[in-house]
Amino acid sequence: MEIPMTPEEQNLLLLERLIPAGEKFYVWCYGESGRCLATSCPEPERDVLEKAFRIFGGVEKAIDYAASKETLPILVGSPIGMQWAVTFEPVRNRGLIFVMGPVFYSMPVKNQVREALRPYRDTIEDAIWAGELTERLGSMPVMPHAIFVRYVTMVHNTLTGQKLDVSILFSGQDGEQTFPIPAPVKRDRTEIYLAERTLLQMVRNGDINYQDALNRSSRLSSGVPVEGRDPLQKFRISIIVFTSLVCRAAMEGGLSPEVAYPLGDSYIEAAVQSRDLGELNTLSLSMYHDFIYRVHSLNSNPDYSAAVQKCCDYIELSVGRNIRIADLAALTGYTEYYLSEKFKKETGTPLFLYIRCAKIERAKLLLESTTLSVREIAEALAFNTPNYFSKCFREIVGCTPAQYRKVHSR
Repeated sequence: MEIPMTPEEQNLLLLERLIPAGEKFYVWCYGESGRCLATSCPEPERDVLEKAFRIFGGVEKAIDYAASKETLPILVGSPIGMQWAVTFEPVRNRGLIFVMGPVFYSMPVKNQVREALRPYRDTIEDAIWAGELTERLGSMPVMPHAIFVRYVTMVHNTLTGQKLDVSILFSGQDGEQTFPIPAPVKRDRTEIYLAERTLLQMVRNGDINYQDALNRSSRLSSGVPVEGRDPLQKFRISIIVFTSLVCRAAMEGGLSPEVAYPLGDSYIEAAVQSRDLGELNTLSLSMYHDFIYRVHSLNSNPDYSAAVQKCCDYIELSVGRNIRIADLAALTGYTEYYLSEKFKKETGTPLFLYIRCAKIERAKLLLESTTLSVREIAEALAFNTPNYFSKCFREIVGCTPAQYRKVHSR
């Protein structure tokens, strides 16, 4: 006999359908007392992750948030780089709290996580939990900040009926803590220059699929090599320099100086006033995201329907995946045939070709600003073979990837 689902489980089933199949995005439902009522997280991760949310203070923050009757979702961070988002359905399910996550924005490093968990090993039970969490890092959900926030916004809007933009989640409410990334032993100036050029070109293009490039840049350099023992001052100077560069790149991408300069000044002033490394890190991410999305909005076609614009954004965020028209149809609620016809009518480009062109545009950026081989770029963009990648590249650009790199890489 099939056991009927609780209302909480039915809610989770509805929310799960918003997320593409195969994506590790878990939703949890808590009561107002802090008891977990239902979750989409499978075993064996369920108990380990639920305890992580409790130990890092997430349950208390969620309860306080629900009691405050705020209407916006909040981000909840942790000392190991795990991130959650919290919201609640204010009318039909009064008292129920919905938690999304956890995710890492980049692949966690086991030694760093183990070290950060030391303060949380007070009891034998906690030490066992910390060991289990560390061993399961390889299976933890990892997704770019922009994608996580987009999914959180979709869930929140479904629960509340609001129509929030994704930028609402980048205000840094929680002052999330992340690992300071150690500086490399030897600074490869050429690699750093190429990585910086990639980040600034993404601003000019309004390219919202920036997280991998941002992570790579952080691994190459910890910032401006300022002499001295004050890491806060070093990080502050790096953010000020980075903000100035991003501000100018955004203007080159079409953002008005009347908007860009005051915006950049406000972030620089916030960096000057900050006295916390975690706050500075969140500020840097927020600044970069803010400028990217402002340029992205300028490039968005106001004549596109919501469904077509949603497809365009999804494609831009997913160039590293095998994007199927069936996935886009499920995202919009249309049949594959109807979506394909609608997309071509509005954009003038067949959907399959738009996907291919988006991948080739990312390939051009990688050829210009990284030392990745043609094979590695083909794999990163989910082409079946390097030969097929080269064939598609030549058809769209008019030359081979190697020829393009020779002309544009310097």
